[in-house]
Amino acid sequence: MAAAESSQIAGLIEELSGASRRRRQEVAHQIALTARANAGIVIPYVDALVDALYRPEAQTRWEALDALSAIAIEHPEKVVDAFDGAEASLFDDGSATVRLAAFILLSRLAASSPERSNMAWPLLDEAIQCYHGDAEYRDMLVALLELARGASSDETKKALAARVSFDAENGAGYVKALSGEILQALS
Repeated sequence: MAAAESSQIAGLIEELSGASRRRRQEVAHQIALTARANAGIVIPYVDALVDALYRPEAQTRWEALDALSAIAIEHPEKVVDAFDGAEASLFDDGSATVRLAAFILLSRLAASSPERSNMAWPLLDEAIQCYHGDAEYRDMLVALLELARGASSDETKKALAARVSFDAENGAGYVKALSGEILQALS
């Protein structure tokens, strides 16, 4: 079964760089679903997923980011080459879904080691300031909670605490609650 599934993924990966926008979106979705179910099957194709971060259509990009994020849970070192593409996607003017998927990937990378947290934090901090209060902000806070619980550097943890402390004290609703959870996780 695993060999057949791996062969199927290899075929989908080839189509990820095909000429049809619609087909790229469809196969990116299938690859993201597969990565969420079994990230190990997709690891050999990280380079193709990183390349897909530069496709013109938003859905292909967010699905590739989601697949890379699934891999980053257990194997963050395998997806470090996605950093530049995730950075570009983090400030995508046309798609909040792409921005959120990039934020989650960068948060997972930041949570995986002190060095990666120091590399990703300035981008995450800028995104927090840019998208505070936007529809995707709740999910961004959830990703920051993962970062707070992770292996990030003391510098990153202090900066994160400083960034969310105002909302933990003065915010309302989910912003206050999740900001408080982040502070608690950091202490």
